[in-house]
Amino acid sequence: MIIQEAAEMYLETILILKKRNGSVRSIDIANEMNYSKPTVSEQMKKFRQNGYIKMDQNGYISMTEKGLSIAENTYEKHLLLAGFLVEIGVDEKTAYEDACRMEHYISDKTFECIKNHYRKLRPKNSGPK
Repeated sequence: MIIQEAAEMYLETILILKKRNGSVRSIDIANEMNYSKPTVSEQMKKFRQNGYIKMDQNGYISMTEKGLSIAENTYEKHLLLAGFLVEIGVDEKTAYEDACRMEHYISDKTFECIKNHYRKLRPKNSGPK
């Protein structure tokens, strides 16, 4: 399965919901992303078949190492890019919206360069919001 923007968004949403609520079910994802429950259920089925998530008998979702890696990578890009955009003068709302789009298309090489540059500019324990 090739991970594309929509799949990265789902996995990132699962990660965010897990951090926020402690547990995640398909209905939580549907509500958060404003998608229908059947649409989310179909995507979760694909993720299970491809080894990105596991679902217990009560419908609670957990990510596998493979899914978690993609989610964390996407989320890191989102936070860092948004923080960088805010620091260069983009208003916060626009920065987070733009970062959400950018995170899916920026190459790993370019992101690493931005990350290294950004971190050189920031104090040691200071990171993106």
